[in-house]
Amino acid sequence: MILPSVIDVIGDTPMVELSRVCAQQKLNGRIIAKLDYLLPGFSKKDRAAKSIIETARADGTLSPGQTVVELTSGNMGTGLAIVCGILGHPFVAVMSAGNSVERARMMRALGAEVVIVPQAPGSKPGEVSGADLELVDVEAKRITTARNAFRADQFGHSGNPKAHETGTGPEIWAQSEGTVTAFCDFAGSGGTLAGAAEYLNRHGVRCYAVEPAGARALAGEPVSTPDHPIQGGGYAMDDLVHLKDSQLAGHLAVSGKAARDCARLLARTEGIFAGYSAGANLAAAIELLRDPEEGGCVAIVICDSGLKYLSTDLWE
Repeated sequence: MILPSVIDVIGDTPMVELSRVCAQQKLNGRIIAKLDYLLPGFSKKDRAAKSIIETARADGTLSPGQTVVELTSGNMGTGLAIVCGILGHPFVAVMSAGNSVERARMMRALGAEVVIVPQAPGSKPGEVSGADLELVDVEAKRITTARNAFRADQFGHSGNPKAHETGTGPEIWAQSEGTVTAFCDFAGSGGTLAGAAEYLNRHGVRCYAVEPAGARALAGEPVSTPDHPIQGGGYAMDDLVHLKDSQLAGHLAVSGKAARDCARLLARTEGIFAGYSAGANLAAAIELLRDPEEGGCVAIVICDSGLKYLSTDLWE
């Protein structure tokens, strides 16, 4: 089959069992991984980018040829750069200086204009906090107004969770042949977790939010350590719109070290070259199989590629 564009490749990613990890960790149960790092933009955000732009074009909120603007850690921006480039929309990505340089280079290579926003005072390169994200949001709003652009708004647009309610969730259920018992995901915008949970909850699958240790705002805990190396999420935001009405079985904490160690474990043991957030998901899944999901089948998403972190300490 010859497809009309790379947009049509987005979705239906493979699922693999992490049997070698489970054996090494001596776990009673299974972990299955959705390989969204194999999407055209090397991340799960391609799904949301496609959904948001196609929805906006269909309902008239995005006009032909109109500029699209969005704040991004790099993955959503990459997905939008691909979709907008094919559909004829100039795209401006607004990103914190704390994110890895590979992400900005990839977006520029795909035709995006990339605006880099300096980090908040006291922030560390490679560790993007909620304060950093607020500065990015201010700049994104300014550019949107100045250029009469469409704001993709991954934190608010319904197309984000919808992509996972109609795509990721059903794919996990079908590929697991109904054997999945739990799902966990590192929360950024909350779109993947909210959308997948909306579908999977109907089938009795227990869904868990994953946050950085010390920044568990969704769990209702005081934020003591807002800075962490797990790029693309964990912004210590307790008011994520997409998760407002989500039915979650619980909240899990993962340290930056655990996320790093598990990303390396994925590469060495399973041949999956993924980023920090995939490592966080694996660390959370391991915790679930030790308790309270012992003996079950936990699904995770491999959120993005390790190629986006070659300049960070992930692969030192």
